[in-house]
Amino acid sequence: MPFAPLADIRVIDLTSSLAGPTCTQILAALGADVVKVEHPGRGDEARAWGPEFFEGGSVMFFAANASKRSLALDVKAPEGQDLLLRLVDAADVFVQSMRPGTAERLGFGAEALRARNDRLVYCSIGAFGKRGPLAEAPGYDPLMQAFTGIIGVTGERDRPGVRVGTSLIDSGTGVWAALGIVSALLERTTTGVGRDVDVSLLETGLSLVAYQLTDALRSGRSPQRYGTAFPLIAPYEVFATADGELMIAAANDRLFAQLCERLGLPELVDDERFRTNPDRLAHRDDLLPPIRERLAAETTATWLDRLDGIPVAPVHDIAQAAEHEQTRATGILQELGDATTLALPLETDGERLSHRAAPPTLGKHSREVLRELGLSDDEIDGLSAKQITRLA
Repeated sequence: MPFAPLADIRVIDLTSSLAGPTCTQILAALGADVVKVEHPGRGDEARAWGPEFFEGGSVMFFAANASKRSLALDVKAPEGQDLLLRLVDAADVFVQSMRPGTAERLGFGAEALRARNDRLVYCSIGAFGKRGPLAEAPGYDPLMQAFTGIIGVTGERDRPGVRVGTSLIDSGTGVWAALGIVSALLERTTTGVGRDVDVSLLETGLSLVAYQLTDALRSGRSPQRYGTAFPLIAPYEVFATADGELMIAAANDRLFAQLCERLGLPELVDDERFRTNPDRLAHRDDLLPPIRERLAAETTATWLDRLDGIPVAPVHDIAQAAEHEQTRATGILQELGDATTLALPLETDGERLSHRAAPPTLGKHSREVLRELGLSDDEIDGLSAKQITRLA
């Protein structure tokens, strides 16, 4: 039997970009009926982020909107607002990522909607959170990487900080939002009422630098940039080989001893400067040169064979990671429409949690959803003529 614990749950999705759509895609993969409400003219702004990937938009949109139904609806028009409220009356979850105050101004704030439907789980996805001097400021992933210090600890020590090459704050915020929603739905089974769930990009970003932040608060010093190295363990970084690069993570004294033996550097183990990890950290500049020299003398494939059993990994580009036999063996790659994408990184009883349908084109399900509200085809065509909806 497919794993679909949210099969009886309807989600109204008023999000765009990446964090909110990531959240609702997770809910859709878990079986929820996700109605994605989009502006009839432009749709989710992520549809235009990048070159055309499929007829519905960009690869960014494709990667975060599977298994949803697209309802094109102008929620600023009185008729559109009324239809949205009718959708909410029969919904279980409402997710929005509008600018602060916008949902309330349009009549879609948590208080207004939960007064109509007290079983509703209402989730707000914001930038800087609901309180504080920046509560009303806009935010995107790279802004939060800068603000939370992630850029400050990313890159080489003697060069400016760099943005992490993936939208980790957006993706992480989507996961936190989904976790909060599922938890509130679970609680609702006993209380009968929903909750307000709030997440923000800022708080996700801070959560990703938890140990660095804890150290900074205690010591009064901000962590440095270490490139590929890890400031708390050595050796724990990327090393050049004769034909590539290898990440080595000798996370304890036993692994360090094994590494030195396989490298043909047993003298390092007996050196009092390197006996324990704190010793190795204190003498990192003395420890690394002989290891670098030895690794540079042989190919990556040679070292992967010799260091079998020790935590090492070749440094892949994205295409190499995607094409590796281990990636394919996990079953996480999924054919969806005309493209191969990623299913969810979750299995139950040995079965992969996969997407049920490709991302929708804008307004693909407008007529279907509006019919479910009791509208006739003539009424729907009238809304389309007034550009309050868009029909596929």
